[in-house]
Amino acid sequence: MPSIKQNPAPLPLPDFRNLGVMLRVLLGVNLCALGAALVQSAGIGDWLARYVDMAAWVQPLLLLNLALLALLSIPLRRLPWPAGQVVVLLLAAGSAVLLLDFWRFMGFDEGGWQRLLRAALLAALVAGALLLYFALRARAFSPALSEARLQALTARIRPHFLFNSLNAVLSLIRSEPRRAETALEELAELFRALMRDHRELTPLADEIALCRQYLDLEKLRLGERLHVEWDIADVPADLKVPPLMLQPLLENAVYHGIEPSGENGTVRIRFARQGGELHIGLANPCRAGAEHQNGNRMALANIRERLALHYDLEARLETGELALPDGGREYRVHIVLPCRNHQP
Repeated sequence: MPSIKQNPAPLPLPDFRNLGVMLRVLLGVNLCALGAALVQSAGIGDWLARYVDMAAWVQPLLLLNLALLALLSIPLRRLPWPAGQVVVLLLAAGSAVLLLDFWRFMGFDEGGWQRLLRAALLAALVAGALLLYFALRARAFSPALSEARLQALTARIRPHFLFNSLNAVLSLIRSEPRRAETALEELAELFRALMRDHRELTPLADEIALCRQYLDLEKLRLGERLHVEWDIADVPADLKVPPLMLQPLLENAVYHGIEPSGENGTVRIRFARQGGELHIGLANPCRAGAEHQNGNRMALANIRERLALHYDLEARLETGELALPDGGREYRVHIVLPCRNHQP
């Protein structure tokens, strides 16, 4: 049986392939350049001219470093955190020296070891400041991740679900002992998944299997009232995703969509790959405004926070109600993830 990890995971370097990380680096370096131009300028009127002159040197260096960091992102994130930081600092300093020496060779700069040393120190300082920002940003998310783990133990699997599932198992012990044993194993696996470290990504195939186990347990008590439709096509099963990303949404679909209606209902789960993105859609019947007014929004807010942590601007979660042609209403959740494994 796999053990449950108790120690917090170390903070990795940012994923330099991520669009959000690239935009933050571009913005941070240009803000530093604007500040340096302001300090060196004689007045506000001279500020922009100095920034343009500085940008002619800063932008090529910045783009070069972004390209190198994107190429080296996976091996950098495999290194111990201090070693990865040192490599990034040395890369920034070394590329600054090489670029300045190239300008000297082309006759655009007088060169000299002092200017080379100054360029290396400035580049390393800016890179260090950005690494500090990303580290602080990751730490700022840590309370949310710890809270997510606590919520998983207290809110994600509600007490009524545990109580009802155990009662359903008890009703099967005499008539269908094998099914009762399977249900208890599924319940144990579900709670084992809840207690894993939420900072570690899990294969999509494992997440789908966990959702199937959860829905099988719900069908024990709801019977024919609960119908499930799976649509899985061209899905990278080994794609790493945040754990418990889908199960809380399915729980909401059952708790707020199927149970209150008193009628048969269908929960639809669809996976589709479109280019470099994985689209996940969940739909369940609902009453007008019921989910928005009375539903537990904790799962949605928590999943949004974790998607922002793992994928930054490259992932999104959208929700909404839709009126159907037959007069009913459907609540839909749409998740978009990049089809790229984020290495630890």
